[in-house]
Amino acid sequence: MILTVTLNPLLEKRLNFNSISLGEVNRTNIESYSAGGKGINVSRQLNLLGLHNHAFTFLGGNNGKILRNCLIEDKINFSAVSTKLETRIGNVIIEESRKRISTFLGRSSLITKEEAEDFKIKLRKMIQNSSAVVFSGSSPCQTTDDIFAYGINLAHEYDKTSVLDTYGSHLQKCLDASPSVVHNNIEEVEKSLSVELKSEEQKIAYLNSLYKKGIRLCFLTDGDKPVYASKFDYIYKADFPQIDNYDSTGSGDSFTAGIVYGIENSIVFDEVLRIATALGIANAAVLQTSNVKKEDYVKHIKTINISTIGKKMKLIDDSPTTN
Repeated sequence: MILTVTLNPLLEKRLNFNSISLGEVNRTNIESYSAGGKGINVSRQLNLLGLHNHAFTFLGGNNGKILRNCLIEDKINFSAVSTKLETRIGNVIIEESRKRISTFLGRSSLITKEEAEDFKIKLRKMIQNSSAVVFSGSSPCQTTDDIFAYGINLAHEYDKTSVLDTYGSHLQKCLDASPSVVHNNIEEVEKSLSVELKSEEQKIAYLNSLYKKGIRLCFLTDGDKPVYASKFDYIYKADFPQIDNYDSTGSGDSFTAGIVYGIENSIVFDEVLRIATALGIANAAVLQTSNVKKEDYVKHIKTINISTIGKKMKLIDDSPTTN
């Protein structure tokens, strides 16, 4: 079983309009709620990839109750630590005529020290019963900033694969804990670590710095730009054609789900990179978040070109093992 961990879940309130006139009253034709948060998105995508998984998060207040119902409707297995304060909410405004989407996020949830400690206690038990654990998304407040690093160390203790996809002030601490796999968005890394990853040389140097920390598999995504990845100290680059981008929300989470899918099925590394990239591309072409079906992503796989940079892999077995 795959465990996904989301510290900062989001209740999305989606409002659809045929068109919007700023400064005037606009009336929606469709109103709906959806469960958001990066780890929850990963769980939704893993379901469609046929991998048994369980989402673990914080939920509180009336927003938390609505989000629970959304998770049930999405058939996402989950557990949650209850919080005294409300789960955050975001308004997603969809202008259908222009295929334009605007998102307005509310304040992140405030988690008490007691709630964070309860989360850690339950996390230890859950990791023991998982084959891999995905730590995904932001940390909502200072009391939760050490949870991902704590969980990565637990994964080491119980010999489990850990996958990290996060950003913010706690990123460095998480990287120092040496997760098995790291997926980073370049813009988020630059802001979180105050580094520059503009050139290919800078990206390769960053991947090599993660390998020196003991991180075996690394992936760097940058929207519609090429993906850079590394297995140990071998560097790969994935180029792909441009698509009609509708909504890229969740593309990184579908990408992360593709990595987990590849590792769990012992698929060779370059094919894992293709699958993950294809999932991200397919997600960006539709409105739904991390809800990519097989027929929607396989058509992109052959359009992705994988090349190696520098040192060449000589081994026949190129599966994405983290050992």
